[in-house]
Amino acid sequence: MPMIVAGVGNVFLGDDGFGVEVVRRLAQEPQPDGVQVADFGIRGLHLAYELLEGYDSTILVDATPRGGTPGEVYVVEVGAEHVPPVPSSDELVERGAVLDAHAMAPAEVLALLEMLGGTPGRVLVLGCEPAVVEERMGLSEPVAAAVDVALGELRRLIGEELTSHPAATVREGR
Repeated sequence: MPMIVAGVGNVFLGDDGFGVEVVRRLAQEPQPDGVQVADFGIRGLHLAYELLEGYDSTILVDATPRGGTPGEVYVVEVGAEHVPPVPSSDELVERGAVLDAHAMAPAEVLALLEMLGGTPGRVLVLGCEPAVVEERMGLSEPVAAAVDVALGELRRLIGEELTSHPAATVREGR
């Protein structure tokens, strides 16, 4: 499968629901063949298992604080230097670590994927600087305004990624 576009985040924490909203809107549009669009929300474990299916490209859409202006949209390519080292099962037991499937950041999802024996292909994060990450429903004004900007950037990224995997004919969205 050439590509998956995954929205991640928690809609009950204000701007953390950015990725979920962007992907919800994208899923209403026709997508090229080979592009899967899915809302994973807080289901990081589910996303790691989905990535085991093998994708050439993964685009994660998420609210990710980087110290910028709220509503700022950016693209970051994730390389091996961004993925935390995978602890051995002995280290996990020694630390008393518990896998919290509902609190997995994208880097932790990729580390789990590696631990499961998978590789994600090329990984891009389409991020947005959040303004408010606290218990509340709905995006703040600057982040809500960034959804349309992010959709345009996401369409561009999908087109660029598919040029390395031609055979994209438009079909009805999911």
